[in-house]
Amino acid sequence: MSTSSETRPAEAPTAPAAPRGTRLTLRGATLGRPDAPAVAGADLDVAAGEILTVVGPSGCGKSTLLRTFAGLLPTLDGAVEQDGRPVTGPGADRALVFQDDALLPWRTLRANVELPLAIQSLPRTRRREQAEAWLDRVGLADQARQLPHHVSGGQRQRAQLARALAGRPRAVLMDEPFGALDAQTRAGMQDLLVEALRGTGATVVFVTHDVDEALFLGDRVALLGDGRLIAVRDVPRPRERSAHDDPARVALRRDILTSLGT
Repeated sequence: MSTSSETRPAEAPTAPAAPRGTRLTLRGATLGRPDAPAVAGADLDVAAGEILTVVGPSGCGKSTLLRTFAGLLPTLDGAVEQDGRPVTGPGADRALVFQDDALLPWRTLRANVELPLAIQSLPRTRRREQAEAWLDRVGLADQARQLPHHVSGGQRQRAQLARALAGRPRAVLMDEPFGALDAQTRAGMQDLLVEALRGTGATVVFVTHDVDEALFLGDRVALLGDGRLIAVRDVPRPRERSAHDDPARVALRRDILTSLGT
């Protein structure tokens, strides 16, 4: 017979479910500033959980597109939506990652990664545990107590990626985050991004000048140029370095370069 004095094994804490990706949409959208429109009449639907890469020449509106999805720039015409609702400003579930790592120089790498968790009011112990787990995941466990200026550019970008994903965003908006890195470090960061995103469910919009980077990372590639969204192309899979010379990949690369006039 059970009594109130009986004890039961404590249940293991349930890990929070991975955040579901979010759908981002432009409907007949003109983007930019009133005195300098960058992209006119764009229709674009980014599916929940996909990686959309965006390529185009300098000044074509790639960063403007990203900032519009982030809610930092309103559309001049048309609409920008998240899951069918108007985007009216920045949101914690849409994280931005820049080419400049944007880490706070007076905070350690761990304290930088803890920042979005502090904004979410997580207890200090949980913030530290999650930040350290993400730093370990991006290969920075031994650098957690370092200040940003004491580590390399690639390590700072790893820390920025950890900070962006630690907050469990539904969308990650990346503005040429690897553009300043050397070729070897850049390739390593591309692989790390794919691995770090696995299991998060996050939607990614990734801006780059590099067509090969766009083809490796993207499920689809959006082409911008001449003040408009030129096309969106599906990328052949699997996502492997060895697929670089696959005939379908080579043909798509040629088509993209032709469409961009390069």
